[in-house]
Amino acid sequence: MMNGQNRSDVKVGSTVKIVLKADQRTGKLTDGIVARLLTKSSYHPHGIKVMLEDGQVGRVQEIVE
Repeated sequence: MMNGQNRSDVKVGSTVKIVLKADQRTGKLTDGIVARLLTKSSYHPHGIKVMLEDGQVGRVQEIVE
């Protein structure tokens, strides 16, 4: 299972688990489908920032498929 720190692993349309800014302290994960990649760099230690199809923004913690 990929952890979402490499931009090349995260694709538009992928099902992912992200942590929202408000949930960073608790670590609660939110499932969704990637609509846009927001991080420009190829690697980010906390996860690539994405926007889900429902408009929520967070960092990818896990790539489901």
